[in-house]
Amino acid sequence: MFLRIKIISSFLILSLLTLEGFSQYDAEEDSIANIVLLRKQFSGGIVLHNLGIGLKFQKGKNITFFKSFLWEVQAVSMKSPKQVRIINPYFSNAKSYIYGKLNHVYIIRGGVGFNRMLNRKPAWGGVEIRYFYFGGASVGITKPIYLYVLNFTSSIYDYSIEARQYDPEKHFLDNIYGRAPFSMGLNQMRLYPGLYGKFGFDFEFGEYNSRIKALEVGGIIDVFPIGIPVMAFQDEKNFFLTLYLSFSLGRRYNRLGKGTS
Repeated sequence: MFLRIKIISSFLILSLLTLEGFSQYDAEEDSIANIVLLRKQFSGGIVLHNLGIGLKFQKGKNITFFKSFLWEVQAVSMKSPKQVRIINPYFSNAKSYIYGKLNHVYIIRGGVGFNRMLNRKPAWGGVEIRYFYFGGASVGITKPIYLYVLNFTSSIYDYSIEARQYDPEKHFLDNIYGRAPFSMGLNQMRLYPGLYGKFGFDFEFGEYNSRIKALEVGGIIDVFPIGIPVMAFQDEKNFFLTLYLSFSLGRRYNRLGKGTS
């Protein structure tokens, strides 16, 4: 788990630095005071929500100074608000696991939407506020949980350990040793098609028209006709409602690499 978080964090930092590098061009000629409508834009960033973490990418067209049409792709992890990580206290080298969790769940979203400006930044800079709404398709992806379980013989001191897919009817606190490698169960992944809708506010504080630096807050609902199994002894989830905060870097342009001409 720590290794996956470290890899994701490194990728996010590299992505943001790359986007920031794309924004370094003719900054002196592109102040907010120079009113130039840059027709195209793209951005990418990190998504932090109350049930997980993810990445997003947006690209679109600025129709006017006050209205933009965008398409986006997001990929996020999703967990249950009731899950608790525990560890077997009788083994010093046991790995922690989430008791009762059936599947790792991830959601990929693809959709279109509009954002509209509520206030424009003054010439000396500041914060520009927009509201937005998006909708589109989402796909839930599940990967079953595998655990190391204890197989006892006639003596509690004589046992073997083997990896098994978690079965709430057979695996309990007293015979679970710990989590198995994440790679186990990749060949059993399942897809759940659905829809999503998103609404929120965008707070942009970039110093130049061409550079996008923004914080985004909002809510997203994902709806799945076929319920997604997350936790044992709980109903399958037909929808996920999340609140999120994201940070994005990007740029606006007319001709890529040619400034505002």
